[in-house]
Formats: sequence, structure tokens, C-alpha cells
Amino acid sequence: MAHNPPAPEPQVTTRKLIAFSALVFGMFMAILDIQIVSSSLSEIQAGLSASAEEISWVQTSYLIAEVIMIPLSGFLARALSTRILFSASAAGFTLASILCATATTLPEMIGYRAIQGFIGGGMIPTAFAAAYTIFPKRAQAPVMAVVGLTVTLAPTIGPTVGGYLTDLFSWHWLFLVNIVPGTIATLIAWNLVDFDKPEFGLLKHFDYIGLASMAIFLGSLEFLLEEGSSENWFESNEIRLFALLTAIGGAIFFFRAFTRDVPLVDLSAFKDRNFAVGSLFTFILGIGLYGLTYLYPLYLARVRGYNALEIGETVFVTGVFMFLAAPVVGILGRKLDPRLVISCGLIGFAISSFELAPLTKDWSFWELFLPQALRGVSLMMCMVPINILALGTLPPDRIKNASGLFNLMRNIGGAFGLAGITTILNDRWDLHLTRLHDSVSWGRDVAVERLNTMALGLQGALDSNADLAAVQQLAQIVRREALVMAFADVFLIMGLIFAVMVLLIPLVSKPRAEAGDAPAH
Repeated sequence: MAHNPPAPEPQVTTRKLIAFSALVFGMFMAILDIQIVSSSLSEIQAGLSASAEEISWVQTSYLIAEVIMIPLSGFLARALSTRILFSASAAGFTLASILCATATTLPEMIGYRAIQGFIGGGMIPTAFAAAYTIFPKRAQAPVMAVVGLTVTLAPTIGPTVGGYLTDLFSWHWLFLVNIVPGTIATLIAWNLVDFDKPEFGLLKHFDYIGLASMAIFLGSLEFLLEEGSSENWFESNEIRLFALLTAIGGAIFFFRAFTRDVPLVDLSAFKDRNFAVGSLFTFILGIGLYGLTYLYPLYLARVRGYNALEIGETVFVTGVFMFLAAPVVGILGRKLDPRLVISCGLIGFAISSFELAPLTKDWSFWELFLPQALRGVSLMMCMVPINILALGTLPPDRIKNASGLFNLMRNIGGAFGLAGITTILNDRWDLHLTRLHDSVSWGRDVAVERLNTMALGLQGALDSNADLAAVQQLAQIVRREALVMAFADVFLIMGLIFAVMVLLIPLVSKPRAEAGDAPAH
């Protein structure tokens, strides 16, 4: 009985490597720009004459637009081809960066950042999908190590890069820095990417109602998570309105996704158990990735009083250890069961968070060094095998849509994580403030003795105001200590989340050696 010969494995060529490098670099730029402005918002605020509440929209507009484009990119990549979609995205992202640098008012900046986020969102899943369709199975572990490093390193070093650029030049260079690499990535992609052919016929089935409902659903959800904590959640009429829009938009979007012959976003990938569980893992990983990228600088700024450069130099440790771990994890991904590597990564991440439970106001670079180093290694040990488990078992024709969904889950996880972290941090701060106020009440000898000591130390300079100054100083100490205790609580909760995730490892199966191979193009 004759057997059909197996499809030949894709061959690794210099052309493919150069083209793929352009895709990865474009993805790096898009992810980096999420966080690059975070350490320089005060400078942008001053340059645009905006209020402290308004300037947050420089971040929010980018995130909302990006989260809409990411799932849409799967359909567009099939209809237009990787070459056209990525080249257009890289060129548009570069032009939008120039517009951001020229903004003189807040509305202009918000609009340009939304354009930048929407167009840039098309580059992220495209690079992910290419990793599984143009390389042979044996090369996926080291290739995904590069992709995983890009995804985790970009948001981690974003505040550091932003701080240096603003300090050395001005906030305009946060955007101008994209021009040269963006142009190079566009030219390389247009001339060298030939991984697939466009299916222009799909554009006849483009679901405009589906796009509108998805934009309302994901945009409202992102706004809800970004602004909910500052608005006291459902005590705000605005938050209740966006919650309603999320529900309505979601209902219409899912109805059309499940009933149309050619849906805008194909959700069938979730029928694959590995992809479904892998998406849950990347959701949780998004909480850890973006949550701790937010928590470390917040502690250093509010408790230690560090400026942007000092914060960047302290948190850079995580990025260094990610970089060092990437090649090792790539080798381990080929030689070991990826489930074992993920388990070690989750346990390491949990330990790195538990190590921060004894946090005090005096912790600085060296006290934070080991937790950050362990976190960097653990992130790589989680990211690479999770990508392989989730996407490596899918057939090539489903990778583009699945890649968009997979990346969306990480971003949504980050949004949920930031919302939850902010809420828990504020609630625990209030709780510890109440408890500490009871401990320093006027009737307690220790509190009175401390006040008298502080007043004596202040008498030389302040004379009659020494008692009042001592009370104010003690109140500041109480607030700071309560905040530090709240930080420690959040780190403890983060550790528990990642420890519990280890229990889900048995739900995924090890990829077969031949799974996910793509035919050569």
C-alpha cells in the first residue's frame, strides 16, 4: 500500500532569518512603546499643559487601540499576507511616531497615540505566527526563546529606556527613536518577507458589525480596567456605562463569531485543550509581567523617592537576567518536557514574589537584586514553553488567528492584573493605616515617647512649631509604613497566584514531535 511522503520541513535560510529579524524588531518596538512613556509622563504632561488626570490617556489610548487590532490581525494577515500587513503596520507605526513627537496639545497626542497603538498591534501576532510557519519543529524552541525574550524584555526595559532618552534629550525622542529602526524594518519586510500568499477574496466577507462590536467590547473593557480603580469602580456612573457597553459589545461580537461562516476572529482554536490552557497561562503571565513591571517602579518612586533614571537602573536587573536566560531556556525547550520547564518557571516566579514579603522602607538595589534576577529567569522559563505548548500543536492554517488570540490574552491579563493590583494596594493601604493609627493613638506610651523625641530634635529650627511638625512627621511615617505593608501584601498574593498555577500543568499534553510543522512556502 502506497503512502504519501511527508511534507518537507521548512528550511532555515539567511533570507528567512533576516526577514524574521525584521518582524521581531517591529514587535519589540510595538511592545516597548506601551511602557516607554511611563517614566516620562510628567515631562509630557508639562510639555502639553495637561493635568495629572488627563495625561494618563497618553497610555490608555494606545492600549485600547492596540487591544482591538491584535485579534483583528489574524484575519488581515490571511487576507493581505504577512508581507503586506507587516510592512503597512511598520510604516504606519513609524509615521504615527513622528506625529506623536510633533504633538503640541493633549487631544493631538491622544489621537496620534491611538493610531500608533492600533497600527502597531498588527506587528505583534504577525511575528508570533511567523515563528511557527517558517521554521522547522526542531528550531521552534530557540526561535521562541528570541520571541519570548522580546515580549518580556520590551515592557521591562521600557521605563529605563524612556528615562534615559528624556533625561539626555527630551520627551520627543521617546517617539523619534522609532524612525530609523521602523524604516529599516519596513524595507526589509517589503523586500524579503514571502512566507505566504494573500487571500484577497476574504475581504468580501469582512464583518463590519463584528469589528464595531469587538471595538466596543475590548475598548470598553480596557477602559474599565484602566480607570476603574481611580473611579471607585461601580460607584462611578462612567464605569457603569462602560461595563454595560462591554457586556453589549461582547454579546454581539461572540454571537457573530460563532454564527458566521467566515468570522472576523476565529475562536475555534480554543477547542484545542493545549491552546485553551496555554492561553490561561499567558493570561496569568500577563498579570505577573505587567503587574510587577508596574509595582517595582511604584515602590521605588513612592517609598524610596527615586527618580526615573534611578528606577530604571534598579529594575534593569530583571532584563539582564532575561537576556542571560534566553539561550539556556532555548536549549532546555528542545531537550526537556516543556511542562517541566513551565513548572520550574512558575515555582521560581512564586518564590521571587514571596521573597518580597518581608519588604521594608530601606530595601533598595541589593535587597531587590535576587528577587528580580529570579523573576527574570522564571519569566523566560514560563514564556517560551507556554508559547510552544499553546501554539505548537495547532495546524499551520490556524496559527495566524490563534496567535492574535494568544497575544490578546496576555494583554488582557496585564490589564486585569494592573486593575486588581491597584485596587488591592489601595485597600490594603487603608487597612494598614487604620491599624497603625490605633497603634500610635495619643494614649499609648510608645507613641507619646516617639513624638516627644521627634519634637526635641526639631526644636532648634522650629521652636514653637516643633510639636506640630513632629505630629506631621509621625503621620508621614505611618502612611509610608502602611504603604510598604500594602506592597508586601500584594507581592505575597502574586506569589500565591503563581504557586497555584502549577496545579494546572497536568491539564496540558506534551506536543508530539511532528505537531505544528508547516509546509515550506
